[in-house]
Amino acid sequence: MYEDERKELVKILYKKGIKDEEVLKAIFTVERHKFVSPGLIHLAYKDSALPIGKGQTISQPYTVAFMTEKACLRKGQKVLEIGTGSGYQAAILTAMGVKVYTIERNHDLYRDVQKIFNELKIRVHSRCGDGTIGLNEFAPYDAILVTASGPKVPESLKKQIAVGGRMIIPVGSRTEQALHVISRNSETDFTDEIVPDFLFVPLIGRNGWEN
Repeated sequence: MYEDERKELVKILYKKGIKDEEVLKAIFTVERHKFVSPGLIHLAYKDSALPIGKGQTISQPYTVAFMTEKACLRKGQKVLEIGTGSGYQAAILTAMGVKVYTIERNHDLYRDVQKIFNELKIRVHSRCGDGTIGLNEFAPYDAILVTASGPKVPESLKKQIAVGGRMIIPVGSRTEQALHVISRNSETDFTDEIVPDFLFVPLIGRNGWEN
């Protein structure tokens, strides 16, 4: 179902600069319409964010693909996602063969996405809680993807990046943000590539915005 629409979405993302074949393959494989509200299924394969309730959104496919590509993932690696939301990003990561740990702070969204994961047989390690402190018990991670924007980069998350790993996180005000691609080169050395002009929902929690 919607195979032609998924093919067209892949073409759009390729034209926008997404070149990683594994990312594009995952975008084609994952049925995005399973992660959107029933009334918005006709918009599922448009390259745009859509509301999922509770003030949250399913991210624009380009944003998902861009963040995933920047993570430079390989099959079998371990990824922490902050902000499960609709579950679409986690599904993309799983389709690429990585082991996914994901945290969602909103209990209603957490409950709803568990049903989707179960129905689609998507195997992820899910937790309901404050994503801004990470999930230290399973650290370090080859990549950390943060799908909401905070006022700064949480040190608690930086500490959970594996040496050689990356964290992709939007940072800025509530209305204007840039995406930070943080690479951990050694225990103490980090580099930060900043990509402007992104917009995310707020990152709420101890090391983010107050609710």
